[in-house]
Amino acid sequence: MSKKHSAVFDDVLSGLGEDAGPPEGRGGARFLARQARVGERMSGALEEKTLRWIDPAQARMWARHNRAYDLLTEDNCRDLIDGIRAQGRQEFPAIVRETGDADAPYEVICGARRHFAVSWLRANNFPQFRYLVEVRDLSDEEAFRLSDIENRDRADLSDLERARDYAQALGLYYDGRQKDMAARLEVSDAWLSRFLQLAKLPDEIVAAFPSLHDVRELHARTLGPHLRKPASADALIAEAEAIRAERAREGRGPDAAGVMARLKAVVADPKAAPKGKVYRRAREESGVTHRRKGRAHVLEFSDGMGRAALEAAFRLYLEDRFGK
Repeated sequence: MSKKHSAVFDDVLSGLGEDAGPPEGRGGARFLARQARVGERMSGALEEKTLRWIDPAQARMWARHNRAYDLLTEDNCRDLIDGIRAQGRQEFPAIVRETGDADAPYEVICGARRHFAVSWLRANNFPQFRYLVEVRDLSDEEAFRLSDIENRDRADLSDLERARDYAQALGLYYDGRQKDMAARLEVSDAWLSRFLQLAKLPDEIVAAFPSLHDVRELHARTLGPHLRKPASADALIAEAEAIRAERAREGRGPDAAGVMARLKAVVADPKAAPKGKVYRRAREESGVTHRRKGRAHVLEFSDGMGRAALEAAFRLYLEDRFGK
């Protein structure tokens, strides 16, 4: 061994068995910090994450994403758009996984609103913004649970979107075993059951509401018993179709509370209110209902009915009462 190598070797060994203090100075601090990170990684206390800044066009929504991306707009994402613009960057990464597709190498598990906000900014004079993502290796069931945990308390995710997501996941990942699914999601079986009931709400009933966001889990609980009876189910669907037709024709209609009031009215206990005769020009319209109340005549109609529909209904009522 050369004298030079021997001196180096002796210098390294010279500290063994002695209570040597930590390296001094800035280099020593970096050494200790690096040593601490290595120790944490080896013990499992530190988890490395893969973060990347990408063009949002490189990411597509996961097919099972629980948010309806086409319902995102500049208005309902305005808070996020303004926040990213003010900060100069996206602060919290979206969670994605790799697809193996060269055209869209990532799919978004959590972060649809962030994707929309960055995409909107890039398309509106801010091309410098990029989409911050955390790449993870996830199974479909893990992706579903992760997405649910992130969005469960979000007010901008509708009850109906969540309910339909749960209904699909029940068959896809849990073989229809509701108790197993509830255990994996760490929710009660009763809580999950209410959302699964909402997912069964007929499309005709859903279409009567102004928006998907207006359909609540409570609505399904209220209407559920009546929808299980063929006669009352038919009456509910007919009224819902009439409400939808009025909204499409007149450009406006009842709010969610008004929709529920009309639906509950058609399945009300017949002893609670006298039956009446309905006058309308077409089956899909709610029309004008005539009832006798003692010696008085009561005519009732929806606030959303247009002039033409009302005139036609009143004409039919007058013809029925006084003749043509």
